[in-house]
Amino acid sequence: MRFTYAAPDPNTPPALDGVTLRIEAGEYVAIVGANGSGKSTLARHLNALLIPTAGTVAIAGMDTRERTHRLAIRQTVGMVFQRPDDQIIAATIEEDVAFGPENMGLPPDEIRARVRQALETVGLWEVRLRPPHHLSAGQMQRAALAGVLAVQPRCIVFDEATAMLDPAGRRTVRLMMAQLHAEGVTVITITHFMDEATDAGRVIVMDRGRVALDGPPSEVFADEDTLHTLSLELPPIALLSRRLRQSFPALPPNLLTAPALTSALDALPHRVTATPAPPPPPPEPHVVGPELIEVEALGHVYLKGTPLEHRALRNVTLSIPDHGAHGLLGATGSGKSTLLQHLNGLLRPQEGRVRIGEFDLNDPRLDLRAVRRTAGLAFQMPELQIFEQYVGDEIAFGPRLQGLEGQALRERVRWAMELVGLNFDAFKDRLTFALSGGERRKVALAAVLALQPAILLLDEPTAGLDPLSRRELLTHLQTFRGAGMTLVTSSHRMEDLARLAETLTVMEDGRSLLSGPAVEVFSHEGQLRTLGLGLPAVAEIASALRARGWPLSPGVLTAEALAAQLEELIPRA
Repeated sequence: MRFTYAAPDPNTPPALDGVTLRIEAGEYVAIVGANGSGKSTLARHLNALLIPTAGTVAIAGMDTRERTHRLAIRQTVGMVFQRPDDQIIAATIEEDVAFGPENMGLPPDEIRARVRQALETVGLWEVRLRPPHHLSAGQMQRAALAGVLAVQPRCIVFDEATAMLDPAGRRTVRLMMAQLHAEGVTVITITHFMDEATDAGRVIVMDRGRVALDGPPSEVFADEDTLHTLSLELPPIALLSRRLRQSFPALPPNLLTAPALTSALDALPHRVTATPAPPPPPPEPHVVGPELIEVEALGHVYLKGTPLEHRALRNVTLSIPDHGAHGLLGATGSGKSTLLQHLNGLLRPQEGRVRIGEFDLNDPRLDLRAVRRTAGLAFQMPELQIFEQYVGDEIAFGPRLQGLEGQALRERVRWAMELVGLNFDAFKDRLTFALSGGERRKVALAAVLALQPAILLLDEPTAGLDPLSRRELLTHLQTFRGAGMTLVTSSHRMEDLARLAETLTVMEDGRSLLSGPAVEVFSHEGQLRTLGLGLPAVAEIASALRARGWPLSPGVLTAEALAAQLEELIPRA
């Protein structure tokens, strides 16, 4: 099967190029691949949203090219899109979830029962009357999932459905996928989370519109060299297992899950009566300056004074030094994005005070353009900030307003594109609407980086990026730190925050609940789990071993630190 998007350039490569595969009823399949490899395009063929340029797609024996089959195909295959805005259409969440069952002509009592069941399953029953645009990105994703669940299709395609969810939300969706599979529903999940792919019985790896690998997770993830050439990586636990096998060769290979690695380590001869190892020393801090960002008793209410009033921030206080790297973590809807939007003046303080360097955000006479030249914000959903037709023009827009032109402007755009992994010559004339979700995120990040702001505000910067792009972006961000830039990053990926942030603030229901050095915050394991946030993979393994009696100290965030402590307890062969 082949498919090519309509484009002005006749040399545009096909999005799908000779794909041949068969998925049986009741299978659980994960599809992975680099940004732009064709994953979402393939997904849209599975419920006849796209029709192949050449070749055929048959769903339960129905050819998608036959118009008379398409309604039945779409009732058979439900799809949770990469961007929930693409499928949420009603004025309230409840009405949107009811839309599908209503169009199926179901009785009102059955519709109400399905809507309630779907919303309770995704944890949104309490906000069912809220307008969709007043939900966080993670809540929007759950609302989109509820709309599909209410239709009860025989097959559900999840296109990056967990990209915007917090760890608890991801766990819920993964359990839901497993339950649907156990009930006989065919589950197809497209993901950049390699640990999610290990849940499936089969993994398909896409590369430039073709199927590159296809097999059980244990086989696919054993081919590490091929995965690396395809911009992918092993699941976090497998990466940790590989590092630990360097110190402990007796560990079996290809351990893909936390329980498997924990049990394998616990089976090694070891001492459990030793004095707990001292916590690892904190990383050498970067040189920081005086406080650059100060937030004091900040509060914000959306739709204040209306029946839909919703408080997003409550008495938030924090400070971030110049050249610092600060991380925000919290469940979806905890207020992270609202806080970030105060830090470059998109939202003005309703309660409390915000100061960014020399700028007092409470001053009504403040020139907000100057604030935004100092503090650049990359949105959680890049489609909210992309408006130009071509990629090059989008990234050049800000620097052009700064006065750059000619060769200097071209080189600035090239520099920003290469930082996020976009080849300048290949992408500068690409249409923005034809980009994949991950490519859009790269363009949005490049557009902000091209401004070279003193403060970089990043809202879920790695969501939707393939593993190689994510690694490269984190490396570049660490380089920016060394060059004196101040970073404030919101993320649901604990590994990213452990690597990038020196200090963290934990948000909960609009409040700043915990704040301090990253090692100290991650040592509050019980509290983080209660909030549904979890721990980085290394800390999870250390915690599981402590629960089995191993005398390991808290605050272990790197594979090297864990290996060093384990070497004190496991005798060398």
